[in-house]
Amino acid sequence: MSEPITEVIVGVDTHAEIHVAVAIDHVGRVLGELEIPTTRRGYRQLCTWARQFGDVRRAGVEGTGTYGAGLAAFMAADGIEVIEVNRPNRQHRRRHGKSDPTDAHAAAKAVLSGEATATPKARDGIVESIRVTQVVRRSAIKARTQATLQIRDLVLTAPDAIRDDLRDLKAPQRAERATRWRPGDDTDPVSATRRAIRSLAKRWLELTAEIDRLDSELDRLVHLATPTLLDEFGVGPDVAAKLIVAAGDNPGRCATEASFAALCGVSPIPASSGKTTRHRLNRGSDRQANNALWTVALVRLAHHPETKTYAARRTAESLSRTEIMRCLKRALARRFHRILLDDLARLT
Repeated sequence: MSEPITEVIVGVDTHAEIHVAVAIDHVGRVLGELEIPTTRRGYRQLCTWARQFGDVRRAGVEGTGTYGAGLAAFMAADGIEVIEVNRPNRQHRRRHGKSDPTDAHAAAKAVLSGEATATPKARDGIVESIRVTQVVRRSAIKARTQATLQIRDLVLTAPDAIRDDLRDLKAPQRAERATRWRPGDDTDPVSATRRAIRSLAKRWLELTAEIDRLDSELDRLVHLATPTLLDEFGVGPDVAAKLIVAAGDNPGRCATEASFAALCGVSPIPASSGKTTRHRLNRGSDRQANNALWTVALVRLAHHPETKTYAARRTAESLSRTEIMRCLKRALARRFHRILLDDLARLT
């Protein structure tokens, strides 16, 4: 008589148009596989299909922040614990090959073995609003920078009349001056260059106005989410937004300050050899959050008396600037973790 199935675990390999799922039992035996479209009807079909094998409590899903975001939200609402699974490592793929069912099977086994334990971000509150606003703001800043450089390059190679008019002006003054030009429709190089620079100047001003609107919106959202964090020395709305997004709408997923430090890429990694005992910077995890902590550390090193005293003491102990920055970022992660948890807990 076969052993009764006590739990069914689902693994899902996610893509833009389809998801492939594999169900296994509590000892790792494959129960079946299914391909579904990335629609609510498909998600419902997957959950119904999996439950025909037994009690479905956990599901390992790849890409919960991208292709698998919709499925993860649906399964969580349906009472299934969703666990974020990284793609299989290269050694596993060399041994077992690469296919969608193979990857889905690997995701299910990662949950069963306890290798995968990460809780995906909820993406259903104010933190998600901050994230999408940040995405658009970052894109607008990149586009404005591109327009600034293109104006600069056109001025460098422009006829003397244009170059003399704009060469000594800063980017805002150049844009304002160029938008007042009326170059006409002539085909000579001077008129064509004026039209090109005027078009870029209009774009620059529109992007600047858009960035100002997004800054105001981001500032409002951040003050609503974590007012206490903004009271910290060196923390502005942009820095706070990066840390908030790293924590997510369910910051309890980083229950300890050590897990938050690892998420921000500031947990020390042993780099000892022989008689040398040292640690190095962690260069993985969320790079935006890491950049936020680096910015705060840099500001405090320059303007915060207590931090300057600490840096001087550690320098006297023969620590390098890089090692001091690592220590500061780790200490900041420890401090900000509790503030984030307390502030975001008020919103739930």
